[in-house]
Amino acid sequence: MGAIEDIYADLETDVSEEEFREAVAEKVEQMGGLADEETAAMLLAHELNEGEVETVADIEPGMDEVKFLAKVMAVGDLNTFERDGDDEDGRVINVEAADETASVRLAFWDQQAVDIDDGALDVGDVLRVKGRPKDGYNGLEVSVDKAEPDEDATIDVEPGDGSTIESLTMGQSDVTLRGLVLDTDSVRTFDRDDGSEGRVANLTLGDETGRVRVTLWDEQADRAEEIDPGTSVEVVDGYVREREGSLELHVGEDGAVDEIDDRVAFEPDADSIDGVEIGDTVDIAGVVRSADPKRTFDRDDGSEGQVRNVRIQDGTGDIRVALWGEKADKEIAPGDEVLAADVEIQDGWQDDKEASANWASTVVVLDDGAASTAPEPEGDDDHAGLSSFGGGSDGDAGGSGGDTGTASDAGTAAGGAQTAEQVEFTGTVVQTGDPVVLDDGEQTMSVDTDQRVQLGQEVTVRGALDDGRVDADDVF
Repeated sequence: MGAIEDIYADLETDVSEEEFREAVAEKVEQMGGLADEETAAMLLAHELNEGEVETVADIEPGMDEVKFLAKVMAVGDLNTFERDGDDEDGRVINVEAADETASVRLAFWDQQAVDIDDGALDVGDVLRVKGRPKDGYNGLEVSVDKAEPDEDATIDVEPGDGSTIESLTMGQSDVTLRGLVLDTDSVRTFDRDDGSEGRVANLTLGDETGRVRVTLWDEQADRAEEIDPGTSVEVVDGYVREREGSLELHVGEDGAVDEIDDRVAFEPDADSIDGVEIGDTVDIAGVVRSADPKRTFDRDDGSEGQVRNVRIQDGTGDIRVALWGEKADKEIAPGDEVLAADVEIQDGWQDDKEASANWASTVVVLDDGAASTAPEPEGDDDHAGLSSFGGGSDGDAGGSGGDTGTASDAGTAAGGAQTAEQVEFTGTVVQTGDPVVLDDGEQTMSVDTDQRVQLGQEVTVRGALDDGRVDADDVF
């Protein structure tokens, strides 16, 4: 083969070889003998390949035109609409396509849309696409000028009924995702540029692969106040955006958040408390050792703020966590197993490290279902997880291991009633009031007593253990 044939063979174009040769001759003439046929052919090849991207993830809304390969994941319905000043209705059909890096919505118009509606395109087809990208309502969208099946190309993605949190990618649309509601926020209002009022709320979902913040717009925003944490839901027709370096799943007027009967597993994967450093944004999980009362304060702008401090302990250490704003209202008590995600480590009181849980953080009281899915630590893994709390077996006081503080079936009174276990526990007072909470460095114990104790005081209690609490007969 000659040089021109070789260059043309490497092209991915709908231009015929005869047209290419004619263009090469014109290019040589235009350059007045400054380029031979091979050089002219290379220049033309560069022009024809301009706009070609290697992956779907490389497509950006600001590009004039792009060429790429993608596999058909789903084909939508044919829609008709009225064009201004035109008696004939327009037609459009949306196709979801993807490669190994991301997904994209393809908009086919008029006759192309009619052909697809008649069966010209099947799920699983690999297309060579040329079109104009833009930032559509539900994410990245390409208005297709031309698309042809490529039977020789292979893309290693498979159409499916849903996604996992880990598999979400920027620009993805028509997302179906099942998850466990970990946290919810209240509805907020804002003014749009056109003078109308918008509404927005957030919730946090988790599944076996991770967590994601979900932003609900306008009518969908009410779902954040209608669904309780711990509920399994399915998000339908969501789209993925990026905010401050993290992916978020958005749900607009075309989407929905529906409760489902199936239980979605969530596996928290937390950083070890002793390994966090000031300036880090981390996930920590552990047992609540103490919980201070909520405090209010006046901000510089005259508004009132609120904060509540809790201390969380895992198998490697403990840390104070400041819960700001609405998070200060969460029902958190000593002994609860808690995940505090996306908290910022700061320099706290007396040079102690402190975790700040602000608006971007997620604070979840984990129930038995969530705790049971926590992975076991392996060797010196950097993640603490729930399994490093010290056991977390059923009946455990505060989620810690050891024989002390567990329900006993040793004694049975007359008539078959079970008698409570008599225990003795020594620890430091980390919370006064009702209940008093003691900490021996390995576990916490809630104590019902009328005796006055002071924070930091070391005491020993004796009494009956009932439902994770000691009903103290003696405090000394």
